[in-house]
Amino acid sequence: MARKSNIEWTDMTWNPVTGCTKVSPGCKHCYAETMAKRLKAMGSRRYVEGFKLTLQPDLLELPLRWRTPRRIFVNSMSDLFHPGIPDEYIFQVFDTMNRATRHQFQILTKRPERVLSLDTQLSWSPNIWMGTSVENINYVDRIDDLRITSAHTRFLSLEPLLGPLPGLNLSCIHWVIVGGESGPHARPMNRAWVVDLRKQCRAAKVPFFFKQWGGVNKHRTGRLLDGRQYDEMPVEASRTHALTVLETE
Repeated sequence: MARKSNIEWTDMTWNPVTGCTKVSPGCKHCYAETMAKRLKAMGSRRYVEGFKLTLQPDLLELPLRWRTPRRIFVNSMSDLFHPGIPDEYIFQVFDTMNRATRHQFQILTKRPERVLSLDTQLSWSPNIWMGTSVENINYVDRIDDLRITSAHTRFLSLEPLLGPLPGLNLSCIHWVIVGGESGPHARPMNRAWVVDLRKQCRAAKVPFFFKQWGGVNKHRTGRLLDGRQYDEMPVEASRTHALTVLETE
């Protein structure tokens, strides 16, 4: 299962795994779970069991068939490092990413401790970006696990942002995405939290991407911060941690 994405920081989604289980407060109103229920009701064969963790092995090599270079969000409908996914299957996903070097692959997990446990067995070609989600101060330890992996580009998704995140250690982090929760049960995000994170990124020279304010109607609240749109992306991220910010203030 793959499709063009409306997510602002990627082009396509690729889901060699579907389904997941909740692990922290950021999962409470999981958009993927809602989408899986909808797809099941529509009769999608990929979601016969709804949001139950399901391997989709026939999709493992799908990106190899895409000739145009794309930025690809891996497992938008799951978590590649869920404990229910066999190590060997993860290695197969990485094999595809290492072969499809024309694409950039963005992996996002709430389980970076497993990434770290497999790190030496994974082949990290430069086109593989590894990220972790942090929704409040109780989960900043995820960043510590991520920063010592061998991924060439490491990023944070601070979405849904459910509280302030003061004093983050952004060393060896190459990109930060910030966003509020959206949907009918969206929990509010304070503007001061966002402004502080922008300030921290500026101080650390880390690209800052503001995805959305969120809320019940995210299209109405938009994604402008102080009258401008922040779409900064990592331009260069090597083992020496060199990077360039597209826009500076």
